[in-house]
Amino acid sequence: MTNKVGIIGWPVAHSISPAMHNAAFAALGMNDWHYDAVPIPPDIVRQGLKTLKGEGGYVGVNVTIPHKQAVMPYVHPDERARAVGAVNTIDFRDDSGTNTDVPGFVGDLEAHGVALAGTRVIVLGAGGAARAAVYGLAQAGAQVVVVNRTRNRAQEMLANLALSAGINSAEVMTLDEAAEWGAGLIVNCTSVGMWPHVEESPWLTGISFPKGATVYDMVYRPEKTALLQEAEANGGRAIGGLGMLVRQGAKSFELWTGRAAPVDVMFAAARDALQER
Repeated sequence: MTNKVGIIGWPVAHSISPAMHNAAFAALGMNDWHYDAVPIPPDIVRQGLKTLKGEGGYVGVNVTIPHKQAVMPYVHPDERARAVGAVNTIDFRDDSGTNTDVPGFVGDLEAHGVALAGTRVIVLGAGGAARAAVYGLAQAGAQVVVVNRTRNRAQEMLANLALSAGINSAEVMTLDEAAEWGAGLIVNCTSVGMWPHVEESPWLTGISFPKGATVYDMVYRPEKTALLQEAEANGGRAIGGLGMLVRQGAKSFELWTGRAAPVDVMFAAARDALQER
């Protein structure tokens, strides 16, 4: 009998998660496990979950855009998922929902030796990825400012985090203000610079770039975004977002299987899948 897991979203055919997880199962000899991609239209999310759990026989699923918030009423979200306002991993055995984006992101920074406690961090964006980043960074003791094209949206995000997680230390700045703030780390949580728009950068032309800052770009395709190139040109360190994708997937793997994820295998499979595209 196969233990089925997968990823739901709309669309979802582009996901490289099946390649990562199935490589991990193969490496560990877990031939009775399989991971696939399941497209579910936004108007049938609840029924989709019931079908996967019931006749589908799935152990659990990852959740991607645009369903991360939509699934919350139908599971038991844990404290982190409630604080972030999004579920990206569901275990159907107890209908629990969690968010592995946070430990995936923070864990990848730690794996690269990036210190967070007391570090000044600029977060670019105010969507779901930014909310997960601010939550994780604040929990790790970083000083956070948020820069977003629409200031009101950034303020709303921080107000929600203050209510849901008691995070009151983060503030909103313009990009000009943030550039002069003396940040040691910049995190791009927007999709600006993602393939095929590889020439674009969320850092506006004409605004000075912090010298020597580490830049973490959640975009992983291309591997070296225009923002990361700008960081290196200004004496900084550039870290792409593939590690976050792999590590959040590893956390889901461990939740479902109870086994340590072969992270190196998942990295290799993710890179191969990206190169094939």
